[in-house]
Formats: sequence, structure tokens, C-alpha cells
Amino acid sequence: MSGHNRPAVFFDRDGIINESPGPGYVERPEDFHLIPEFLEALRIVLERGYEAVVVTNQRGIGLGRVSPETVAAIHDRMLAAVRSAGLRLTDVLVCPATTDDHPNRKPNPGMLLEAARRHHLDLSRSWMVGDSEKDIAAGRRAGCAVTVRVVPAGEATEADRRVGSVAELAGLLARELPPV
Repeated sequence: MSGHNRPAVFFDRDGIINESPGPGYVERPEDFHLIPEFLEALRIVLERGYEAVVVTNQRGIGLGRVSPETVAAIHDRMLAAVRSAGLRLTDVLVCPATTDDHPNRKPNPGMLLEAARRHHLDLSRSWMVGDSEKDIAAGRRAGCAVTVRVVPAGEATEADRRVGSVAELAGLLARELPPV
């Protein structure tokens, strides 16, 4: 991609932006609980000149557990919380597919590639932040410069960087995310 394109930090949703629902799904807007420390990480990303894009597998849609309209309402709640903090997200991409062979379902890079097309993003200078190896694989497959996984100590990861919690993410970004 050409040099005038801006890099992005891609964020997984569940476990990074909001408390992970465990084995289930966030099925109602009122069940969406923003992790406050995510907002500090997002603030650093934006201050450094990056776009911020959410890429989220939402298999619950494909399984009929949650409707696309409900997921949209959940994302409206997320976006309102981000706006109320004086921040913004460039885009939110959702993959409802139920199987990993779909090109947009992480670990595949389809959502990141689509965001790059839509918003003229430079993937080679972008970062991917997630809490699963599928997130890390998607970032690598898309050509992201750095992958970061929020992962418990002692658990193996292929990520370039690791933090133990979302609370530690802002510190990592403050130290290592280069200004654009």
C-alpha cells in the first residue's frame, strides 16, 4: 500500500473492549460492559495518529443466538461510551460466520483486509490487539507489523508482545507504539 495510507490498531472486541462473556455471547446491550482501561489504550492509539478499528467474530449471529440488529445495538452502546470519553473508532467490522473457513472469520485476515480497503490503511505499519491466538493469526496473515495478546502469564502465544490484562495494554502502547 502507498505511503500516504495511515496505520491502524485493530482491536478484538470481547475480552479487549468489553468484559468477555465467557463461553457464551453478549446477547443484550445491557450485558455489554466496557473495560474502562480500554479507553486509555484507545486514547494513546489516537494521540499517536493511528486509526482504531474493531474486528470481531460474532458466531452467535450465525448460530441464531443473537440477531444482527441486537449486535448493532450492542455496538451503538460501545460507540456511545467511546464518544462520551471524547474518543472515536474508525470502523467496526463483524463476521457472523460459524466456521473458520470463512475468509472474514479470524484467524483469517478478511476483516482487516476489508478495513484496509475501506479506509486506506497501511497494514505493514498496523498493530493487532486481541485475547486469542485467532486474533494473532489474523494480524499476522494481514501483514500487521506487531501483534499483541492479552493472555494470562504462563500461557503460550505466538504474539509479538503480551500483556496480562487490558489494564497493562495502555502502558505497552505508551512505551512501544511509534507516532505516525
